[in-house]
Formats: sequence, structure tokens, C-alpha cells
Amino acid sequence: MHKYKYIDREKSWLTFNARVLQEAADDSVPLLDRLRFLGIFSNNLDEFFRVRFAAIRRLSLSGISGEKFLGGISAQQSVKDITKIVIQQQSESLRILNSIEEKLETENIFMVHENDLSRDQEIFLKDFFIQKVSPELVTIILNDLAEFPVLKDTVGYLAIKLVMKKNAEVRYAIIEIPNRINRFVVLPPQDNKQYVILIDDVIRYNLSSIFNIFDYESVSAHMIKITRDAQLDIDSDLSKSMLEKIATSVKDRRIGEPVRFIYDQLISEDTLRFFLDKLDIVSTDSIIPGGRYHNRRDYMNFPNLGRFDLLYQTNLPLPIPGLSLEGSLLEKISQKDYLLNAPYQSFSYLTKFLREAALDPKVTTIKITLYRLAKNSQIISSLINAAKNGKKVTVQIELQARFDEASNISYSEQMQTEGINLIFGIKGLKVHSKVCVIERMEGDKIKRYGFISTGNFNEQTAKIYTDVTLFTSHQQILKDVSKIFEFFDINYRLYRYKHLIVSPHYTRSRFNKLIDREIAHAQEGRETCMKLKMNSLSDFEMIDKLYAASNAGVKIQLEIRGICSLIPGIPGMSENIEAISIVDNYLEHSRLYIFGNAGDPEVFISSADFMTRNLDARVEVTCPIYDPEIKNELIDNFDLGWKGNVKARYHSENLDNKYRIRKENETVFRAQLETYKYYQNKVVELANIE
Repeated sequence: MHKYKYIDREKSWLTFNARVLQEAADDSVPLLDRLRFLGIFSNNLDEFFRVRFAAIRRLSLSGISGEKFLGGISAQQSVKDITKIVIQQQSESLRILNSIEEKLETENIFMVHENDLSRDQEIFLKDFFIQKVSPELVTIILNDLAEFPVLKDTVGYLAIKLVMKKNAEVRYAIIEIPNRINRFVVLPPQDNKQYVILIDDVIRYNLSSIFNIFDYESVSAHMIKITRDAQLDIDSDLSKSMLEKIATSVKDRRIGEPVRFIYDQLISEDTLRFFLDKLDIVSTDSIIPGGRYHNRRDYMNFPNLGRFDLLYQTNLPLPIPGLSLEGSLLEKISQKDYLLNAPYQSFSYLTKFLREAALDPKVTTIKITLYRLAKNSQIISSLINAAKNGKKVTVQIELQARFDEASNISYSEQMQTEGINLIFGIKGLKVHSKVCVIERMEGDKIKRYGFISTGNFNEQTAKIYTDVTLFTSHQQILKDVSKIFEFFDINYRLYRYKHLIVSPHYTRSRFNKLIDREIAHAQEGRETCMKLKMNSLSDFEMIDKLYAASNAGVKIQLEIRGICSLIPGIPGMSENIEAISIVDNYLEHSRLYIFGNAGDPEVFISSADFMTRNLDARVEVTCPIYDPEIKNELIDNFDLGWKGNVKARYHSENLDNKYRIRKENETVFRAQLETYKYYQNKVVELANIE
């Protein structure tokens, strides 16, 4: 037997983030997109520390080993391993940033510091500081405070050290870097050259103005950032509504335990010690040295400077063949199912569906689940519009959607005001399913229409997340969707579903049966395969089941963007399993499960990954695909990803992110680009037929 059966989940996640960093380092990626990937890497790391690292740190401090949950490694060792990897990755990200900035200079784009400014730039920045920055600054002198201020989670601060002329007294202060101003200030161009300075350096340049009332000998400013445990602690007070409990818990998050303290490694030892003492940070595993700038997630919003030649070409979303945004969607969907694959195709179909339902006099009810929503959400506007038109609107909104809690609370209050019936989920279960069903009176009968998706109903993320949505009027499937909303109301009753696979009651057992069927086909010598696409695979029982299928001779192809705790390609354990990850311009987010079934494949789309939480502790929906054309389209989609030989990396126990190597004479095949071409061809083919 192989030494290990599983890859540590946390290390696998950090390996995924290293793939994002690979994109930032890749010379074939346009320069400004490389900065964006650097920002994504940093943002991912912030969330990892706030959630996963915080949870393991809790285990570690409690004295519990946690080996059962961590694949055989203790929580204490995991904390040490993570810290070591992160320090290495942070160092690599800094090297990559320096390399990108050097290449930007060859494009006449220059990042400047406060000491590099021309006279004209100095004049510009003094005025900019007075007009834009100074009114936003929060500056606190710390020495004489009875209580040290609470530093906000993941906000950047400048730690200030003032050495006074009188007696060389040292005073410390802190300046919060304002986040309501773009972090990158574009300076006036000079001699066909473009200049950008960070707001941090604008503040540094104006330190003398900020502290002009002090008679100091010297002043220094070094960036620090704190990351806090983001776990929500929800109280059990029965007199409070769920809305009140979540709102209180989100507010309490601001004083969560520090789990990471990052500092500019050029900071003086006494300044660093002052802040660590005041913040009561003693664990060396939480203290991470960094460069001059933190919060590199802001690079996701680096200005384009009008240099679209340094960005990936934007492919406009395509229409769904045969489904016009001009006519009635409900009329078309009543005749056949349609599939939306965003961002290759326009997300506008989903908002159009809801707008039409809101206005249609025959529509009586709308029921929908919501998880993450866009800012100024069109989905919410359409649902409010429907309520104003007399429809009975029911919305299950997940108040515990990580880091979207405050936004969802705000939307809940808006919808409550408009008379929309809100459901806030079930104790102990997050609702992660993505479903909608409407009821329409046609003659003297009610007919259902709806959609089921792998991703959030969010216009912003739909531009960069790949997700598929099935539009259907299949009455039995939609009857099952209606039962899910009954379950939200009366959740002590166990509901039976004829078509949908629903967590937490049925998903694990149903997938086990589907895998067992493939094993039986293999043992009988029949055609067999599994093609599974998901975001993460970390549930040990499901991994063992896939190992069993591999040992029975089932060929298994896994496309897993993120965590993969399964070790592929090991003789006697997983030699029939291959696993790849695609990281490219879009975030691979759809979940697609294809079971060969002896040549008559069954195809499912799902909101669930093969993670314990998705299988056992959330409400998730997996939907069968019955339409033969859509079934073939989804199989084609999987195969297009599998053929990728540019952005595809192998999952392996070495965690080395090796790229899939092109064979001799094999043409370049960039999966996401080829998928877009696939849908372009479908539009052309239909136009030629018509």
C-alpha cells in the first residue's frame, strides 16, 4: 500500500494558489493581467487565513491534535507547515511583482516612490493629498492611549515612528490607508511615459504635513496588516431573529483573534516589538515578514491606463442558439430545455427570465435561492418588481454566505420592506443550492418553469466564473424544486425526490450508487468511465470510493480547479485516475458529473463539490440532464477542458503543479479559448441552417 492515501487539504489549497501565482509569473500572460493574478493570489490568501488557517489554529491552541480531520497530520504541525509555505509564496510573489514592474517600464509605464518624483508630480500630489487623501485619513497617536485601537481585518496601516528632537523621545502612531480611494494614483503623463504611485507613498510623501505640529528629528512609515479569525459565533438567544444574530456576529468579527500579522521587514525592531506587544501577538507562526507593500489584492483593480494591448482580449458573451432575448423566454422554454454557459454566453438570459416572470400577468409565484449577489443586483430588482406586480415571491437567502453576510443582510431588509417572503435557512445547514421555480396559470392548470445552476445568480461574477444553468419546464424536475422550498418550511420531514439529488440526505448515497454501477460494469467487462469536474475534492469516503473504482478498472478523469486530496496515478490504488486543474483567464466554477453507464452516459450538473460539507452539511442540488443535445454539449465541454495543453496542470502527490506537456506535433489547445470557439461555431451553424 502507498505510504499516504490522501493529500493534506490545506497544502493542496496552497498548491492551487501557487497555480494562480504561476499565471502571474507567466510571460505569455499580458502584463496587466499578470498584476490581476497577483491580486487574486493575495486575496485568496487573505480568505484562507481568515477561515481555514484560523480554524486549524483554534484546534492547535485547544491542544486537540485534529489528525482525524487533517488527513493524519496534527493541527500544531499543520500551522507550522502552512506558515513555512506561505512565507515562501509571499517571497515569490514579491519577486514576480518586481519582474512585472521591470517589464512595465519597457512599455513606458513606471511605478514611482515618494522619492522619485519630478517637480510637476510633487505639485500634483500635494494638491491631490489635500483634496482627496487628507479628508479620508485616520491618524492615531498611540503612546498615551489608555486602550490600543482595534485594527481592522485585512486593512493596510502605516506604522509610524517619530523620534523627537527633545531627549530623542519616541512616539508611535498609526495611519489607516483609506480604501475609499483607488490604491493606485495615476500621475500626469510626461514624454509619452505613464506614471503610477501607490496611495501608501502619497501618504509617505506628505508625512511632514500630517505631523507638522510635532518637533521631530526623524519620521518613518512601514506597512503592517492584521488578519483576524472570521468564524461567525452565533448566539443561541431564542428571542433574536436570525437576521439580528448574523448582524451581531458580523460586527463581532472585527475583534476576532489575530491569526496573521504581516509587516515590512525593513521596520525597526523597536517599532515591530511595540505593535506586537500592544496587539498581544506572541505566536511566531502568526508573524510573517513581507515587503514594502501589503494588500496586494488591490492589484486586481490596477488601472488599465488605456493599454488594452496589455490585457487579454475581451470576448463578448454569445447568444444561446435558438433563444432570443427579444421574444418570450417562457414560450421557448415551454417547448424544450436550454443551457446557459457563462461567461461564454450572456448571463442576461437569467435576468431576462426573472424580469419576464415579474411582468407576466399569468405568473403567480416565484421561488428562488440566493447565496452571493452582485452589488446593485438586478436579481433583487426583478424580485422586488415581481412583488410590486402582485406576485407571491419567496426568497431563501443565505445569511451565512462567507464574507457576503453584510450585503445579504442589507438585501434582506430591502426585500422585507417590499413584502417578499424571506426564508433564512435551516439551523446547522447552509443553503448552497442555486434554484428557481415559478408557477404560471395556463388555462385552468398551473405550469412550472425554472432554472437550476452550478453558480451564484450574480451578474458581476458571471463575467469571470464559468458556470452552467439549465432552463427547463420539465414538470417533474420542477416539482422536486418546489419540494425543496417545502423542506425549508418544514425541515423535520424527510422529502423524497424523483429526479433531483439533494444534500444533505441523498447526495452521498446516490453518488456512491452511481460509482458502484460503474464498478459493476467494469467487472462485467462493459464500457465504463467517469468524467468529474468540480472545484474541490476532499471528502475521504468519496476518495476511497474513487480508489475502489480505479482498482476495478474504471477509467476516471478529474478536472478539479482547487483542492484535490486524492492522489492520482499510484499503482494498486489509483492507476486509472488522472487529475488536472485548469487556471486561466476565467475561474473554473461549474460542477459537472458524467457517468459512462456502459455507453449510455448519465450527465448531471450540481452546486456540490465532493467535500464533506457539501455532501452532509449543506442543502445542495444535483440535477440530471435529459435533453440529448444538452447532454452532448456538456460532454463536449468536459472533453474540451480535458484536451487543454496550455493552462492545464497535473494534480500529484508532489504538489509541484507540473504543466501538461504537449506531445510532438500537437497543436496548442487553450481550453477556455477553444470553448468560446465551440459556442461561436454553434451560433454560426444555426445561422446557416436558418
